[in-house]
Amino acid sequence: MTVEVRQARYFIAVAEELHFGRAADRLSMSQPPLSQAILQLERQLGTTLLNRSSRSVLLTEAGSLFLEQCRLLVGASERAQETAQMASSGSIGTLRIGAVTSAFSEVLPEILARFRATRPLVELRVQEIDSHHGRDALGRRELDVAVIRHSETGRRLISVPLRRDHFVVAMPKDHPLAQGRGPVSLSEFREDSWVWLPRQISPDYHDELVAACRQVGFSPEAQHYANSINSQLAMVKCGLGVTLAPESSVRQQPDDLVWRQIKERADLVELSIVSRAETKEPLVEHFILCASPDA
Repeated sequence: MTVEVRQARYFIAVAEELHFGRAADRLSMSQPPLSQAILQLERQLGTTLLNRSSRSVLLTEAGSLFLEQCRLLVGASERAQETAQMASSGSIGTLRIGAVTSAFSEVLPEILARFRATRPLVELRVQEIDSHHGRDALGRRELDVAVIRHSETGRRLISVPLRRDHFVVAMPKDHPLAQGRGPVSLSEFREDSWVWLPRQISPDYHDELVAACRQVGFSPEAQHYANSINSQLAMVKCGLGVTLAPESSVRQQPDDLVWRQIKERADLVELSIVSRAETKEPLVEHFILCASPDA
């Protein structure tokens, strides 16, 4: 039979006190049940752990060796309990984070800095994702939290807003409208070649771009395709065409990228922290707390 942690605690008390009465007081129990518990333990092990007389209680050789193992057993039990409590409070563990590209340049660094400062024992695993794949990965439990562009999440996911953004139009530096300073109408670019993101790369982002153009009465002629916003803007700088992009992403580009505000302000859906709705996860809750301006 396996020795229980409770039995190990009883034996440690007796072995260290070498007196059943003092050991019982230490354990906040009466002496007879303690004596019976040690006798039962010896029968269970098939060996004598203590030599008893009317005057003294002494450890046998087997008892001395068994005492060392009991201390290890109780220590392991206490460490396991402490680990469980720390995990339950969100002090240790692993947090898997997915984030869209634009989050890495602004909001995510501050959140991660606050999180590391308050949860130094937590392992962070971060990967770049798009919004569509982020929601899927949450559903498959491959991610714990996603920093993505908000859209309908359904009942299985919850969303906490982080930031709203809006589109600006980016263009090559030799474009006829590149020299102005004020906002331009998006309809002025209806005849231009456009640099686009295919819908399968990021359905949400693609649909935002299409909606912004259709609101002013045209569907853009997409002639060139990129696989990310950064690539999209790089292709614009090469002179391949114009595009819409979030202002936060455009501001991170070198000075040779030309961009203008548009008169028909086209807001992007907010950047949000999305997580699973069915259970409360301490690490996720603390990550959301670190995203608060007051954190």
